[in-house]
Formats: sequence, C-alpha cells, structure tokens
Amino acid sequence: MAQIDSVDLIVLVVFLVGITAYFTKGTYWAVPKDPYAGSYANGHGAKAQKSRNILEKIEETGKDCVVFYGSQTGTAEDYANRLAKEGSSRFGLKTMVADLEEYDYENLDTFPEDKVAMFVLATYGEGEPTDNAVEFYEFIINENVSFTNGASVEEKPLSNLKFVAFGLGNNTYEHYNSMVRRVNAALVKLGATRIGAAGEGDDGAGTMEEDFLSWKEPMWAELTEKMGLEEREAVYEPTFSVGERDDLSAESDEVYLGEPNKNHLEGNQKGPYNSHNPFIAPILESRELFTVPDRNCLHMEISLDGSNLTYQTGDHVAVWPTNAGKEVDRFINVLGLSDKRDRVISVKALDPTARVPFPTPTTYDAVVRYHMEICGPVSRQFIASLAPFAPNEKAKAEMAKLGSDKDYFQEKIAANYMNIAQVLESVDRTSKWSAVPFSLMIEGINKIQPRYYSISSSSLVQKNKLSITAVVEEIRIPGAETVVKGVTTNYLLALKQKQHGDPNPDPHGLTYAITGPRNKYDGIHVPIHVRHSNFKLPSDPSKPIIMVGPGSGVAPFRGFVQERAAQVQAGEKVGKTLLFYGCRRRNEDFLYQDEWETYKSTLGSSFALSTAFSREDPSGKKIYVQDRLKEHASEINDLLQNHKANFYVCGDAANMAREVNVVLAQIIAEGRGIDLEKAEAIVKGMRSSGQYQEDVWS
Repeated sequence: MAQIDSVDLIVLVVFLVGITAYFTKGTYWAVPKDPYAGSYANGHGAKAQKSRNILEKIEETGKDCVVFYGSQTGTAEDYANRLAKEGSSRFGLKTMVADLEEYDYENLDTFPEDKVAMFVLATYGEGEPTDNAVEFYEFIINENVSFTNGASVEEKPLSNLKFVAFGLGNNTYEHYNSMVRRVNAALVKLGATRIGAAGEGDDGAGTMEEDFLSWKEPMWAELTEKMGLEEREAVYEPTFSVGERDDLSAESDEVYLGEPNKNHLEGNQKGPYNSHNPFIAPILESRELFTVPDRNCLHMEISLDGSNLTYQTGDHVAVWPTNAGKEVDRFINVLGLSDKRDRVISVKALDPTARVPFPTPTTYDAVVRYHMEICGPVSRQFIASLAPFAPNEKAKAEMAKLGSDKDYFQEKIAANYMNIAQVLESVDRTSKWSAVPFSLMIEGINKIQPRYYSISSSSLVQKNKLSITAVVEEIRIPGAETVVKGVTTNYLLALKQKQHGDPNPDPHGLTYAITGPRNKYDGIHVPIHVRHSNFKLPSDPSKPIIMVGPGSGVAPFRGFVQERAAQVQAGEKVGKTLLFYGCRRRNEDFLYQDEWETYKSTLGSSFALSTAFSREDPSGKKIYVQDRLKEHASEINDLLQNHKANFYVCGDAANMAREVNVVLAQIIAEGRGIDLEKAEAIVKGMRSSGQYQEDVWS
C-alpha cells in the first residue's frame, strides 16, 4: 500500500474541511440571524455584545447630545425621545437617547466639554429610582464615588460635564421629584454645570405636560447660547423607515403578529420572565366581587406553574394589556389604513442609536393592537407635529391652534380625555389622515406599558398562584360624548366573561383579541410578570400591624391577613392585626366580606376589622377610614409607641393617603401630649425607617 506523505495529508484534510463547510453552511455556521435574537428574541432584556461605554458610543456615532432616561411607565422615555427629536430638528444637534441601565458611568469625568448630557428622570414610589435607573442613582449619589481619573469629590471630577435635567413626579407623594433633585445635587457637587433650571413635572396636579413644555423653551434658549447653536425651522425627519413587504403575508411564520419576542413567535416561551418577556399565564379562576350591575371589581387567580416565577406577599403583578378592538379600528380607519391593516411591514432604525420598539416584520394591525398606547393622553407638542400632514388647510389650521394655544387645547382635548384617533376624528370627520407617516405615529405614541396591581394573596399560602383584585375603570366626562375606559381592566373583564361562557365578550362596548396572536392565549391566558416591592410584612409575625386600605386598596392586606391566619394555623404567635377598610355600601362593594369572618375565626382576638361605609348614613354624612382611625386613636398610638407596630396604607394617593398621614400625626400629638409639628416629624421618621409604608397610586 502506498504511503501518504505529509503534504498530501494536509491537502486532503483541507479538502475535506472545505467540503464539510460547504454542505453545513446555513446549518452550523453562517446562520442568518433574526434581528431580535438578542434582547427582544430571548426576552431577557440583555443587550448582547453591546458596549457599556457611553463615550465610545458617542464617538462612534458622531453625537454631541445624549439624552438619558429613567422611566417606569414610559413617560420619561417619551420625553427623552421628544427632547432628542427637537434638538435634532430645531437646533441641528446630533442626538441619541440612552437607557440608563445600558451604560456604565465611571468615565463621566472624561465627558467631552463640547457635548451635553440630558437627564430625564422619573421618581417611582416613595422617592425611589425607576427600575432602569437604580445602578446609576446608587453610583452617582455615593459619597465615595470613584471615576476613571481618580479625582476626589473635592476635586470636582465632573467639571467638564454640561447637563440638563427634568424630573417627573407626583406632589401627592412625600418625596416629590426626589430623583431629579438628588441627581442634580450630586452632579453639581461633583463639579458639573447645569444648563437651565432643573425642571419638575407634576402628575399629581395634572400639569406634567405643560410643566415640560414651559420648562424646555428657556432651557433651549440657554443651551443655544452656551453651545453656540442656531435655531432653524423644524422639519420632520423620520427616525424609522417603514417598508411594506410584498414577499411576506400575515400568515408567514416569521411575521410577528403581536408576539413580544422570537421565543413567543416560535411558540416555546422561555424564562426568565420579566419586563421584557411576559409569561403567558393561565387564569384559573375569575369572579365578580361587586353586587351592582353598573360597576365591576374582579378577583382573579393566576397560575405560575412552570414559570419559575416567585413572589413575596406584598409584591406586584404586571399585566400586559391589549388595546380594545374598537379603538384599534378607529385608529387604523382615521389613518386610512383599513384596506391594508394586515399588510406586512418592516420597520428599521435610520439612526444607529435608535431602537425599534417592537419586533419586525409585523403588520399595521399588530403594531396598533399590541404595541402602541393609542388610548393614552395626547400632548400639544405631538398635535403640532401632525399639523403639516393634515388632509386640508382647515384641519391644518385647527391642529396648529390646538398645538399652540394652551387654553384651547385644554378645553377641546385634555378636558375630554381624547386619545389621538379621537382628536383627528374631531378635527376632520370626513377625511382620512393618510398623509401622516406611520413612522411619526411610532415615534410620537408611547409604547404600551404593563399595568401593575398589588398581589392580593399570600405566597406562604399559595406560592404557585397569585391573586389580583382590580376595579374596572371608567371615567364619564359631564357633557362629553366620550367615556374613558380602562385599557387593562376592561381587557381582564373580557377574559372573565369569556371564562364564564360568553363566546363573544363585549365589556362596555369593547372587544378584545383575547386569544392573542395566533391564538397563543387561548384557554383564558394573560401575559404577566412579577415586580418585587418593598411593601412587606414584618419578618417577626408577632409584631403588630395596622393596615388602612379602602376599596381595592385592601388587595395587599388580604394577602397579609391570609398569611397571618396561616401562621396561626402553623402554631406561630402573631401580633395584633388591625384592618381599616372602607367602601360605599356593605351590600354593594364590601370586598371579601365573608373571608374576613373566616380569618377572624382563625386569628381570634388578634384580628380586628373596622369598616367605613361612605354612602349608608341616612343623613348623608360620609364616613371614611380616616374617621375610623380617629375612633381608635388610643389603641393606634399605643401599638405604635409601645409595641413598634408597622403602619401600612394602600390606595388613593391624592386624597385618602394624604389625609391618613394628617390624621396619624394628630393621633400621635394628642396621644403623647406633644405639638403637631413634633408629631409630624415622628411620622416622617416612621416613613424613613420603614415603620410607615405606602403602596399608593393617583
């Protein structure tokens, strides 16, 4: 047999490798990548292979302005996008928008002095940073913060940094706009130069939008002067291209019809489940809690089996909503898209720093139904941006007036809670607004956000399923044709109706695609994830607790009491457990009335329920939970002062929670013989230490 020399062997091996590579191309290598195989596709929210160096990103893309945002509900992100858009179109700035959680900040001390950073920061809960801003916030306020060049705080390491700041807050919370205030103070302390005032928007007063608009004009004027900018006529420059696809149909496997990522598209959802990746959870049980025909409050039991999701008593569940079919139809019709609602489109970012807010290819219908907050409030600035695309001169003039006249906008639009499609219909009911670029709608309308609900069950009692308690929302405006419907609660009501045998649920005249994209939610499922909360029972069950939760604010306290009852059954000693609950009438909306009796039989004298029914007094006098607190003043003061009880409030922030805070200070002042100012300081100290906890909303 002939010998094979080394050269022949090498040639043979190379030949075999080449043949193997040729026949495995596209299978084991050179596999075409789905554009959402990273953060969208896998649903982890991870930004694979992406540099966390913001200065590198600015240099690579030639930007001179970066707008950072810390956002929980999407509003701060929307304002950041609007600032970036305006900076580019009006002043020629090369802008980019940046999610705070995607970058590191040790190198801010080398931020170029000819560039500017903007910070749009929402305050969440009791003065906390939003989830995506936690790392940045903890870094920048750290007393021993350390930067690349090693300069100490006293050496002003951020002296090169020019910045702009706007905060989003709610004056019904004690720590109003604390995020922007603390970050602003920290940056200035570190030597940074702020341009313009640190703006503050107030959602509690309902002036957030106008606060933003009135803040940004003087800010732009000062920035123009400091950076030598020149204002020009703003012309719409799209951030995204929208291309219709003739090679694909809505039935094509690779087309997203509302699926949030690639795993869901392929029908095999995978964890971890979070704010980027929902778990499609079975609804095990749903029932109506009210006994009147014109109001609804839902109780739902949602399974966590197979998800690896966990929760602790007091946490929140996020429900991912779907827009109502009636509003989807209205939006698509007014834009003249009815004939091609199922047409496949590909949306691409025209700027390397921009990110398409949903996976594509998709359809017009899927984008509007599953991804856009089409029922949300409308801004004057957005109305003005649509004026050039009006179908006629009369409509154009009306849109321009709405966009520029604050009082006129308030009277016609804001006071009637109109959404964008309703606005366009009201301006011109006969014409289609087909000249409006769909890219402008993607840019100008917020991405639809999950809605958060207090979990109303105990993880100790039912760790593999959670409960929610939700009042179905409806706002009737006196003298107006429109009735504002809660997007998510009506979606949940439709699911409840379907589960109870209605083949075509139509809550309040609304219909929903409740079986989801490609029927993936069929069998009564809802997309969810769990968000952890600081609203927690004391670790020692023998510690007393005082709970104030009128209406659906009782939800987390059902979980608290459920847990304490289970602890008693397990032989543990539990402390005094007081619940102050209020509603209109005991025979209409007394939530979980029978359950409280069951818990009372288990907990005995350690549990007491005090009720306030605001519409039952024959004289018309309204009784609220605050009144019941006063009646139990001596016991409350004793539990707080001598037994270090925890005090909890859940519900309406604007009125109830604020008044409870006032009443508690009065109780302490009278019970301890001290002046009111000192009592208020004690209450403030309770908040700071975690003895006083709130889970409130406005």
